[in-house]
Amino acid sequence: MKKLATLALAVITLTACKENTQTKEESMVTENTTAAQSPQESDWEVLFDGTNFDQWRGYGTEEMYSEWSLDGDAMKFTPGKEGGKNIISKGTYENFVLSLEWKISEGGNSGIFWSVHESPEFKEAYETGPEIQVLDDAKHPDSFVGDGLHKAGSLYDMIVRPDGLIKPAGEWNKVELEVNHKTNLAKLKLNDKDAFTFPVHGEKWDAMVENSKFKGWEGFGKFRNGHIGLQDHGDIVWYRNIKIKKLD
Repeated sequence: MKKLATLALAVITLTACKENTQTKEESMVTENTTAAQSPQESDWEVLFDGTNFDQWRGYGTEEMYSEWSLDGDAMKFTPGKEGGKNIISKGTYENFVLSLEWKISEGGNSGIFWSVHESPEFKEAYETGPEIQVLDDAKHPDSFVGDGLHKAGSLYDMIVRPDGLIKPAGEWNKVELEVNHKTNLAKLKLNDKDAFTFPVHGEKWDAMVENSKFKGWEGFGKFRNGHIGLQDHGDIVWYRNIKIKKLD
C-alpha cells in the first residue's frame, strides 16, 4: 500500500510539472505572437474609434461642427440649415494607407477627400482634394450621370469603379486607399477587393484632371501633402473605424 501511494504521488507530480511546462510554453507563444503583431499594429494612427473627435475639426475652423455627432461606434453627419460643414483631419499626410468604413442614408451623397489644402482662397475642401465618392447608387441622381464616374467608390469624375464592389444604402462599405507619391501610384480597395489604380501626379494625372470637371481649377490635385476630409453634401452619412498608416 505504501509503495502504491508513493507511485501515485510521483505520477501526480510528473503530470503537474508537464502541465506547468505546457502553460509556460503556451504563454511564450502568445507573447511572441503579440510581439510580432504589435509593430505592425503600431504603424496605424487611429483617426476615429467611435469615442471622440480629437483628430478632427471643421474645414476652415479650429472647432468641430455640431452637425457631426457620435452614434454608437460611428460618427454621424446630420445636415443643418447651412451647408459646407466638411471636416478634415488635424494632421496632414503625403504617402499613406487610409482605411475606413462608410454607410450612406437612402438617396444620400458624401465623399472622402485626401490632399486637402486649407487656405482662404479655397472655400471648400473639394477645391483641392480628390474624392472617393460615397453615394446611394440606387436612388441618388449622381449615379446616373457621367457614365458611372459619380457612382459610389469611383474616383469622382475621373475613374469609374468596377461593378459588384459596393453594398447598398444602409449597409457598411469598407474603403482602403493607398497613396504613394514616391512611386506615383494610388491603389483603391473596396470591401477588401482590388478596385483600380491610378497615378497621383505628373502627366497622366494632369491628363485625367484635364478630362474632368476639374479642368482649370487652380488648386485641384496640386498638393501632395494635405488633410483627409469627409464631406457634407446635405445628406445623412456615417463613418467609422478610421485609421491611417504613413508610408516611408
